[in-house]
Amino acid sequence: MQIQNVLIENQHCPLGIDSEQPAFTWSFVETKERGIYQTAYRILVSEDEQSVKENNGTIWDSGLVKSRRNMNVLYQGSKLESRKRYFCKVKVWDQNGEMTESPITWWEMGLLHPTDWTAEWISKPLTESDNHRQPIPQFRYEFNVEKPIKRARIYISGLGHYELRLNGSKVEDRVLEPGWTQYDKTCLYSVYDVTSHLTISTNVIGVILGNGFYHVSGGRYVKFKDSFGEPTFIAQLEIHYMDGTVSVITSNTDWMSSPSPTTFSCIYGGEDYDARLEQSGWDTPHFTQSNLWKRASKAVTPKGKLRAQKTSPLKVMKVFAPVEMKQIKPNVFVADLGQNFSGWVKLRVKGLSGASVKLIPAELLNEDGSPNQTWTGSPYEYNYTLKGTDVETWNPLFTYYGFRYVQIEGAIPEGYSAGENSTLPQILSLEGQMIYPDFEASGSFESSDTLLNRTHELINWAILSNTKSVFTDCPHREKLGWLEQVHLMGHPLIYNYPVESLLSKVMDDTQDAQLPNGMVPTTAPEYVVFEEPWDIFRHSVSWGATYILAGWMMYQKYGNTNVLQEHYENMKKYIQFIEGRSENYIVKDGLGDWYDVGPNGPGFAQNTPVPLPETAMFYHLVQVLEEISRVIDKKEDTPTYIALGEEIKAAYNKEFFIPATGQYATGSQAANAMSLALDLVEKPYQPKVLQNLIDDIVNQGFHTTSGDVAHRFVLLALAENDRSDIIFKMTRNTDYPSYGYQIEHGATALTEAWDGPTVGKSQNHFMLGHLEEWLYSGLAGLNYTFDPIEEAYQFTIKPYYEKTLQWVKTKQELYTGKTFTHWKHNNHSLSLEVQIPANSTGEVYIPAASIDMLKENGVSIFEAEGVEFVRFDNGYAVLQILSGHYLFESILVNKEKEKSDEHPTVPNTL
Repeated sequence: MQIQNVLIENQHCPLGIDSEQPAFTWSFVETKERGIYQTAYRILVSEDEQSVKENNGTIWDSGLVKSRRNMNVLYQGSKLESRKRYFCKVKVWDQNGEMTESPITWWEMGLLHPTDWTAEWISKPLTESDNHRQPIPQFRYEFNVEKPIKRARIYISGLGHYELRLNGSKVEDRVLEPGWTQYDKTCLYSVYDVTSHLTISTNVIGVILGNGFYHVSGGRYVKFKDSFGEPTFIAQLEIHYMDGTVSVITSNTDWMSSPSPTTFSCIYGGEDYDARLEQSGWDTPHFTQSNLWKRASKAVTPKGKLRAQKTSPLKVMKVFAPVEMKQIKPNVFVADLGQNFSGWVKLRVKGLSGASVKLIPAELLNEDGSPNQTWTGSPYEYNYTLKGTDVETWNPLFTYYGFRYVQIEGAIPEGYSAGENSTLPQILSLEGQMIYPDFEASGSFESSDTLLNRTHELINWAILSNTKSVFTDCPHREKLGWLEQVHLMGHPLIYNYPVESLLSKVMDDTQDAQLPNGMVPTTAPEYVVFEEPWDIFRHSVSWGATYILAGWMMYQKYGNTNVLQEHYENMKKYIQFIEGRSENYIVKDGLGDWYDVGPNGPGFAQNTPVPLPETAMFYHLVQVLEEISRVIDKKEDTPTYIALGEEIKAAYNKEFFIPATGQYATGSQAANAMSLALDLVEKPYQPKVLQNLIDDIVNQGFHTTSGDVAHRFVLLALAENDRSDIIFKMTRNTDYPSYGYQIEHGATALTEAWDGPTVGKSQNHFMLGHLEEWLYSGLAGLNYTFDPIEEAYQFTIKPYYEKTLQWVKTKQELYTGKTFTHWKHNNHSLSLEVQIPANSTGEVYIPAASIDMLKENGVSIFEAEGVEFVRFDNGYAVLQILSGHYLFESILVNKEKEKSDEHPTVPNTL
């Protein structure tokens, strides 16, 4: 057993931690050796590296703790101090009592107390007017460094967004900093190591300040117009010298400000830049300031508390070059970047001073080939005015959009003729830059089926396009954090990407948005408030449910109990709110199964009475909060939630269930599936309700009629009742409504509605991507959860072995290490390759006619190391396995011989 990495607050060597109890997580080096697990750990923390080397935890020595836990172990040592760097290492003991230790790592604390900030919030000079056509401001401050530097840190927050520069260069490659928040509750700051940026001479800090969601002033398309105040920032540079002294440079009214060349900037409407207004060297030493530069103003301090940003920063993560360029009319061109994504355009251009290039991005095209922004917010555009130098390069700073196509006006792409208008600028290159958090995918899915693979890709392009500092609904029209998709698509998020920190931010954002009466609004941060009679868009249970369900997922998948402790009381308030506005435990209004499939087109629920999904989710939340009360030792509350759950279930069945037919309410897929999946159906009626669900799907030609909320539960109800064969047949469809229909009609990211590009709506939503969960957990069979008794992962590997597929494989990088499943078969045998990471155990299901027909690496199951036969279960051999790498093979029975057998010895999937 070897430790691979130690993370503090899910980060490697982080700067600016402001948690007084940072969480430690360590992973293990992948090994094929079996049965490796941790029996104890010891964490050592000191202020100096040498002490840790000598096994001396001067700040914290956990002592030897007998536990298998290796995730989210909370610091329990002396009080941590602002700015300090702490060194640490972890020792672990394996099943044989042998000890190994991690490399030494470190973290730095941020500014823990308001008094740590001596800087002032500042904004543009008061003499400048505030309107949407006013250029955004830039700031500079010149200072001297006269002796060798040991280290230097800048602590900075700029609202809505900022770009930080030092001595003429951008500091790091982050974009759209800081993350969006409920600014009257929380404002995020970031920490930069700028030691290498400073020189022993004159230095200059530069800041460009953008509006973001802090100040939406309009001027072009906006979803809403609102402002938390004038854009403002606070910056504190702390320089620690080799001689032990410290100097602090702070933002104040001695800083100078002038209008920047960005003449228009709106998170919704786009950005304009006039390169003729550039002041060369403005952010470098010895710059001669013109009369444009005036002293900054002291700003009104934002209401929100300053907190360190703990999510991965946004960066340009992918780049797309045009796959096609078309001229649609004289001197107007449209570039096709080949992929729908979210981000911005980067332009390289050459031309005369004063010439202007207009770029109009869009997801779809009109019949004449021009951009169609009907469903994505219009007008949105970029305008660049040239200064007339040799080659000019530009990209926006404080806005982004979802698009695939870009219309170019006022310039000629390289290789085309300008005709008589030879003075037009020449586009040397144009590329799309995709923006999402700086992380690598932690999971992957592949199969022998092209349509399944393309569906997986379709969903993931939409996930990444809508993953910013919040999980947005779309990257253009709204860009709001609609909450329902976070819990309904939570498992696909977790399977594919390292999102614990982002989920933690969702919890914080939701807490900030929660009303005093306990209501959790449908969006967090809540920038748009829906008033009566549209308040159903504000208080729907399936949206507010994320506050409880996301926290529970973080426990199940990351062993994070701290998030449950922190938010438990507010979760209770939310349940009290729902109960208070219910009538005899039935929640009467909300959005129900939003965007279901029916004759009226997507939008308001039409197949299922709204109270059914609302009440079903109410019951589900009470069940989960009951579990949470046990996990965090709030057992005095457990009987309350047991009793409340019984009341809701009884009321639900009285209101919606029809015993004579075995149907719920209208008998829609949503009604029956949610009742089954959320354990609301009494056991004697379950087979009939399941059959009704299946019959409806079959009658619909294996199509869904469910929407944003219920589609996940349709898939869960089928998968949990061993009817993945129905799900697989649903994936075969390429007619409406289906994922295949979207693909067949040119979608490159999952669309808002099932009709994809053929009708309209957003072409980049991930809310209907529920199949992704089944691809991993159902088809590939990869399931795991944090075991509260063992304090480690317990895996259940139970694939759906579809006979028309040749193979399916998936993998995921977990905190513990790598896990994967890979099954394949031919007419005579099936193989299942499995990797269970260290410190974990698993239960594996393999079709087998008898135990004699099952081998592991060529030997009998009874001879295989780390394998224990448990039982036969409906044609599956169930095996308990330890950590390690396994290759199982099962000799299949000829199915033709079993047709007359009412109880076949292998599942009907093969």
